[in-house]
Amino acid sequence: MSAGLYRPEDVRDNCGFGLIAHTSGQASHRLLQTAIESLTCMTHRGAIAADGKTGDGCGLLLQMPDQFMRTQAQECFGAELGDNYGVGQIFLSVDDERAAAARAGTEQALTDQGLQVLGWRVVPTDREVCGEIALASLPRIEQVFVDAAGLSEQDLSTRLFVARRKAEMANEQDEDFYICSLSGRVIAYKGLVMPVDLPRFYHDLDDERMATAICVFHQRFSTNTMPRWPLAQPFRLLAHNGEINTIEGNRN
Repeated sequence: MSAGLYRPEDVRDNCGFGLIAHTSGQASHRLLQTAIESLTCMTHRGAIAADGKTGDGCGLLLQMPDQFMRTQAQECFGAELGDNYGVGQIFLSVDDERAAAARAGTEQALTDQGLQVLGWRVVPTDREVCGEIALASLPRIEQVFVDAAGLSEQDLSTRLFVARRKAEMANEQDEDFYICSLSGRVIAYKGLVMPVDLPRFYHDLDDERMATAICVFHQRFSTNTMPRWPLAQPFRLLAHNGEINTIEGNRN
């Protein structure tokens, strides 16, 4: 190697991610806005397609915005949520029959765990911010609301986990079905859009009632997979960074 400042072993092309939290646990819309602004500052850490609008995916994993979800349950289903409840953020096929079958399979998995499904809410989005690659595989994005009256938080978490796995198995032939999150504690908003466009794509993120005290944000850079909506991060519990598919990584 020639002498100089450049050292190839120090070069890293990988994702960018971060976490922001209020030290006293105070939920606010301002914290969410700060997380989104931080995410936009990491645009250079993610891959960008030639259309300038499609990336490898970016997203947010945030503490369940309680006031927002309670308002949506009231407005959409006329339901008053109890102390414990769950919300699932789910990608569905644009085909009506496949989407209906996926909803039915998901509801069956939830009711088998003794959970009451209150209904499905279509998540308002703006497809105009998506690039051609993202539009070609753009899924329906809906939320399923689950009542958990009388259950503890731990019991709810266990039942939702089992229900998610059962729903995934019931819908394993549907390649468009994907559960971004199904929880009583967190929810994920993610997709194949650029960080600056994430709050434009998901109208929910601009709602003042969307408040959180914790938010994980992630901008993806993939070296070995094509962009796909389900592969956008964060995942259901975490976000990870760094490649393990290099020669050095495999040796380590």
